[in-house]
Amino acid sequence: MAFDFATPIERRHPAGGWPSQKWHRYGDEVLPLWVADMDFASPPAVLEALRARVDHGVFGYGLVPDSLRETLCAWSREHYGWAIAPEWQHWLPGVVPALHLASLALTEPGDGVLTVTPIYPPFLHVAERTGRLAQRAALAAPTAPGQPWRLDLDALAAAVTPETRLLLWCQPHNPTGRVWSRDELAGLAELVTRHGLHVVSDELHCDLLLEEGARHVPLAAAFPELAARTITLWAPSKTFNLAGLTAACAVIPDPALRRRFAAAAKGLMPDGNVMGLVAAEAAYAHGDPWRQALLAVLRSQRATLVERVARWPGVSMSAPESTYLAWLDLREAGLGESPQRALLEGAGVALSDGADFGHPGFARLNFGTTATQLEAALVRLDRVLAG
Repeated sequence: MAFDFATPIERRHPAGGWPSQKWHRYGDEVLPLWVADMDFASPPAVLEALRARVDHGVFGYGLVPDSLRETLCAWSREHYGWAIAPEWQHWLPGVVPALHLASLALTEPGDGVLTVTPIYPPFLHVAERTGRLAQRAALAAPTAPGQPWRLDLDALAAAVTPETRLLLWCQPHNPTGRVWSRDELAGLAELVTRHGLHVVSDELHCDLLLEEGARHVPLAAAFPELAARTITLWAPSKTFNLAGLTAACAVIPDPALRRRFAAAAKGLMPDGNVMGLVAAEAAYAHGDPWRQALLAVLRSQRATLVERVARWPGVSMSAPESTYLAWLDLREAGLGESPQRALLEGAGVALSDGADFGHPGFARLNFGTTATQLEAALVRLDRVLAG
């Protein structure tokens, strides 16, 4: 079946679109390559399932259907080689709420919540929002153009204190696009075990590995000794472009850990979004052909971006190994204190500000858009960055 990833879809309101953070935050004249929201229509199987649900006409309080739980189990077995059980799943409206719930469930006020930077911005606010101690360790930056970001185990170990209780982890990594090596993860697992930490592993981008033949291995599956202390977070939102339907899953093998997480959620989380649950099941059950086609498009877009960045003096990027997000080093581009603001004002292109990820001078670029829309934005960026 052919899927259309080439035709731009009008997303501005009211000219045929709907209000969205991506397309409306910066105004009609700006091309948005910032928030992790693709410009592609969701898989036809998902749209068909949603239409059928709408046609039913009643949207009461929903339940997570057994069929969805079994579908996610099948997806995990087939794609990750990890046999999870239906009862391990706690569905909730989003990964960001899950990060905060984990902090409330697994730590006490004053305990340390550790993460590595740069990192998806909500990670950096979990501790303060839950009355915990924020702790950070920096990744090892590339030492030459094109080299990858790496996990600095020495820096991570040095950041652990007697107060540290929880590690917020991200694999594949947002924003650098790294798919962590087995050696890096083995070092992480040893550190977590040695210090008796709990781990929340945000694996939201795990179904968008860009290297041919790459296969995701969940942290808790790769290191079974971590399973009893790990909460794994998955969602169809990035892979199938379903973010607004707010459906995510915390996979928690350990019963005691599961009970603690569920108790923390009571009164804070609403019942499942009935449309989001329908979409999730359809995506995991029938969406893989669409996903495979998407990956081919993203590989092409990545190649376009790599070629373009090479023309921009003072700009460097490690080609992302996963997802549709690129992490640009703009510190030598002569754009001043805030490259993101300079490009917004000078080129009319919105990127995500690296300062929000804990790394000023960088910016995150979303290339999950049509080739036409990406080229239009890159032409604008050329005017400022090509010299």
